[in-house]
Amino acid sequence: METLEIMGQKAKEAAAKLNLLKQNDKKQALMAAADRLCSRAEEILAANETDVKNAVRNGMKESLVDRLKLNEARIQGMADGLRQVAALTDPVGEITSMKQRPNGLMIGVKRVPLGVVGIIYESRPNVTADAFGLCFKTGNAVILRGGSDAIYSNMAIIAILQDTLEECGLPRASVQLITDTDRKTAVEMMRLNKYIDVLIPRGGAGLIRSVVENSTVPVIETGTGNCHVYVDEYANFDMALNIIDNAKTQRLGVCNACESLVVHSAVMEEFLPLVYQRLTDKQIVFRADERARSVVPAMEAADEEDFGKEYLDRLISLKIVDSLDEAIAHINHYNTGHSESIITDNYENAMRFLNEIDAAAVYVNASTRFTDGGEFGFGAEIGISTQKLHARGPMGLEALTTVKYVIMGNGQIRE
Repeated sequence: METLEIMGQKAKEAAAKLNLLKQNDKKQALMAAADRLCSRAEEILAANETDVKNAVRNGMKESLVDRLKLNEARIQGMADGLRQVAALTDPVGEITSMKQRPNGLMIGVKRVPLGVVGIIYESRPNVTADAFGLCFKTGNAVILRGGSDAIYSNMAIIAILQDTLEECGLPRASVQLITDTDRKTAVEMMRLNKYIDVLIPRGGAGLIRSVVENSTVPVIETGTGNCHVYVDEYANFDMALNIIDNAKTQRLGVCNACESLVVHSAVMEEFLPLVYQRLTDKQIVFRADERARSVVPAMEAADEEDFGKEYLDRLISLKIVDSLDEAIAHINHYNTGHSESIITDNYENAMRFLNEIDAAAVYVNASTRFTDGGEFGFGAEIGISTQKLHARGPMGLEALTTVKYVIMGNGQIRE
C-alpha cells in the first residue's frame, strides 16, 4: 500500500482537477460507475461473502452482520444511489448572493468544494459507493478508511469505481481506500491535515470519540443514534405500535433505529401490554423502569446506563413519565442529538416537542427511520451529523461544500 503521504498528495492533485469538471462530465461518470457496479456485481458479492464468513466466524452479532452483508438488491440500491446523485442539482459554482457596496464593489458568495474529504467508517460497504458519489459530485477527492470487517467488499467496490474513472479520463485518486486496517494507520490519517480538509467518522461511539480526540483535521461528527419514540397521553395506539415496530425492527443495526421508548403514565396500563406483545413477537427484549415492570413484570429491569445506550440489537429501553415536560427532559438528557419522535394527536404537544427537543431531526407521528439522505431527497448521504457547526442532520451535496467570497471591482482602493 502507498504511504498516506503519497495518497494525500494524489488526492490533493485530483481535487484540483475535479474542481474544474463540468456538471455533465460528473453526471456521465457517476452514471457509468452505477452501471459498472451492476455489471460487476459478482466480484462484489464474492468479496462480500468472504467478509461475512469472517464476521460470523469472529462472533459478530446478527444486526451487524446484516449491516455488512450485500446482495443483488443492495448493490442495485448502491447503483441507484449514484444515479440519483447524478440527477441532483450540482451546488458547486452557485452564487448564493451578490450585493453592491456603497463604493461600487460587488460582493458575492460562491459555493465551492471542500477539497479532500477523509472518511473513517465501520462495517457498511454501501458507504463506500455513497461517499464516492457525493464527494465526486461536489468536486471533492475522498480518502476512505473502512473497517477490517468489510475490507474485501470495499476493495472490490473501489477497484470498480477507479476503473470507471480511468475509463472516463479522470484521476483514479479521486477516490482512494486505505487497505491497512491497523489502528495506527487510522490515527495517522487523523493527523493528515496537510492534505485532508475535513474528516468524517461514521460508526459507533468509540470510533467517533477516538477521531474527535486524536484528529488534527477538522471533524464533522456523525451520529451514534440513541433515538427515542415518545408515546404521549394523546397518542393513537395503532399508529404508535406501527411506528415503534418499524423504527425498532425494520433494521436493527442502523443509527436511526429506535433504541429508547418513553411512555406517558396516563396510557401505560393499556399501552404497555400491547407494545410488549408487538415487539416480543419479533424477539425484542425490553429493559424497563420499575413502573413499567409493575404493568408487565416479564420486562427486564433497566439500569441507568440502559437509557443512554445505542444497542444496535434486539434490545430497547423503556421509561415511564408523568408529563410532556418530563419526557422532553429525559430525551434531551439521554439522546445523542440524532432523531426523536412523538406520537400524539395533540397539536400543542406536538409543537412543543418540535420546538424543545434538541436533535438533528424531530418527528411528529412518523418513524425515526426516515432520517436518511435518500428519504430526505438528497439521493444519498455522507452521514448524519449530530453536531451544530457547518452541517446538521443528513449530509447531502450542500454539506460537502463551503463558500468563498468573490468580489468584483472597477479600480476601487481602500482609503
